[in-house]
Amino acid sequence: MQRKETIIEQLPVTAFANEGKTIGHSEGKVVFVKGAVPGELVKVRVTKKKKDWMEAEVLEVLEPSVDRQQPFCMHYGKCGGCQWQHMTYKAQLHYKELSVIDTLERIGKVSIHKKEPIVGGDDRYYRNKLEFTFSNREWLMADDFYGAHGQQPQPALGFHLPGAFDRVFDVKTCFLQAELSDRIRLAVKKFTIENSYDYFHLRNQTGLLRNLVIRIAATGEVMVLVVFARAEEDKMMALMKFLQASFPEITSLQYVMNQKKNDTIYDLEVITFDGADSIYECIDDLRFRISAKSFFQTNTRQAAKLYECVKEYAALKGDELVYDLYTGTGSIALYLARSCKKVVGIEQVEQAIEDAKVNAAINQISNVSFYTSDIAKILDHSFHAENGTPQVVITDPPRAGMQEAVVKELLAMAPEKIVYVSCNVATQARDLQLFNEKYEVVRIRPFDLFPQTKHVENVAELRKRQT
Repeated sequence: MQRKETIIEQLPVTAFANEGKTIGHSEGKVVFVKGAVPGELVKVRVTKKKKDWMEAEVLEVLEPSVDRQQPFCMHYGKCGGCQWQHMTYKAQLHYKELSVIDTLERIGKVSIHKKEPIVGGDDRYYRNKLEFTFSNREWLMADDFYGAHGQQPQPALGFHLPGAFDRVFDVKTCFLQAELSDRIRLAVKKFTIENSYDYFHLRNQTGLLRNLVIRIAATGEVMVLVVFARAEEDKMMALMKFLQASFPEITSLQYVMNQKKNDTIYDLEVITFDGADSIYECIDDLRFRISAKSFFQTNTRQAAKLYECVKEYAALKGDELVYDLYTGTGSIALYLARSCKKVVGIEQVEQAIEDAKVNAAINQISNVSFYTSDIAKILDHSFHAENGTPQVVITDPPRAGMQEAVVKELLAMAPEKIVYVSCNVATQARDLQLFNEKYEVVRIRPFDLFPQTKHVENVAELRKRQT
């Protein structure tokens, strides 16, 4: 027997919650609402019900907030990539800033001397990289499939649905990357459909075309990578020649054969069909070589602002030894290297460290050393006995935050200053609690690197307490 759904006819939305949801109250329970804006009156469908709380989604906005706007993308609501298009960008920044402060102060009990305003950026066309998936059967919403004029699923070239890697919806247009990206993707789809190319079947692992990766650098250089699932030489070369002839803007045209069950290409040979084997990004006067396998910040303009903040918070005088933990491709380490005596970068991903060393050579920076290792295993007394004890530590961990062993080692090492860059303020708050034993949080500054989404980055300056 099908359970009857619960509808709340009128729910006042009073506040914002973490993870991009809003809060209302009904029947003595907190209701976490997806797709609403504080100050609205909405009709919602309950999607999850627990003893003290519920989750719900908006069915109808009865009284809209002044911060609500019409989403500008036709895919809003099913894509999942831009969850906040229903809200003005000014309001997005406001609520992201509030969420950072709330997570640190109220939930994390972190004392902050100075809270600096969030740094916003371009709210559209800000990504330098997008990866699209070929699927033999597009995903359609129920109304499109079962409606009076029901559509028959066609091959798709687009994005995975959130949390559903076997479902791909066809992207008609995307506001995340420069307009050239749309033209390339749509032309590829038209050419391959007209010439009877087989799109990948995710469950059966069959078909020729798997992925299309487009990078558009701030320098104007363009990389296109086509991922094939098997060797069909005639069709592969025909598609590459089509791209070469149709888009002279492409400066690096490459392809790779991936016959594995996953989409990673880091252990595969990438073949350059035309142009260079890489492109370059610039942050200030630094040049970063980007290969098909490279890691790099996806929002170049905002990354430059964030790096400038890290440099400001570090307040280097020129004679310091700096450790850059979770250094990635070493971009922050290289950005700081000319302002200090030496930088030591540590990162677990070998490919990222290879990129870091290449970029150090390109920029003729010699006062950096990079190590490939799990930081929790390498960072101990013998490591800083060999490399020196840093006066400043930069840490930019993944979403899981810092390993507790790393925090303990830093507390024992006791550098004068720590600059903590975070993509997950909840785990940053947890780590700052641990650092409170010896450090005070001087100031924070949030950054919006992913407009139209719930994600926010935060930079915190920690200074060793005076004893």
